[in-house]
Amino acid sequence: MRRSDRLFEIIQLLRVAKRPLTAAGIAASVEVNPRTVYRDIAALQARRVPIEGAPGIGYVLRRGFDLPPLMFTIEEIEAVVVGVQLLRRTGDLGLQHAAENVLSKVETILPDDLRAHMTGAPLLVSGSGAQPVDVSQVREAIRERRKLRIVYVDEQGRHTHRVVRPIAVAYFVQVTLIAAWCEFRHDYRHFRVDRVAKLDVLDESFADEADELLRQWLSLRTRCQTGNSPSEY
Repeated sequence: MRRSDRLFEIIQLLRVAKRPLTAAGIAASVEVNPRTVYRDIAALQARRVPIEGAPGIGYVLRRGFDLPPLMFTIEEIEAVVVGVQLLRRTGDLGLQHAAENVLSKVETILPDDLRAHMTGAPLLVSGSGAQPVDVSQVREAIRERRKLRIVYVDEQGRHTHRVVRPIAVAYFVQVTLIAAWCEFRHDYRHFRVDRVAKLDVLDESFADEADELLRQWLSLRTRCQTGNSPSEY
């Protein structure tokens, strides 16, 4: 978490707290050590954020303080609401949860009239069926450049076991795909998430190849936009 995001999060925690929060409690919420929280509290106080308290006692945010409201237009509010709802179609529970947190943070700092429109906007987006695997694991493997072992089920119901090097997740209206280099096929393949019966993140890394694999895949994708797409599996 970036320091600016952490400072914002600390203010949000103090805003909604019903009793003083200790540095240890804040540290657990923002996933740092208490010493870092002490420094962050001091930095916020130096910026004239009215935080009162002391180490060992706890901290409170003086009543009446709030962050300056973000100046959203009605259409911007509706864009946020629809964007969050559209994430439901991906079946990616991790992104859905993160988006709901974003929506909650935006809602808390809006003026009353815009907050009412956000919560009552008549905008509906259909959901998606449950995914058999957690796409958050795939995104984490891409970030950490670690291989995946998957059990994949094709259109005929045949199961194959693959070790792949994931490079991207592609979210489409009807399906979510994992773009990867398949060690079984020795080529790029796209795996439908709803057909992945089992997925394990391996300790084995492909960090030394990741950038080149992504570059080649993006080049292939560009060439295929006017022709046939790369193989699904």
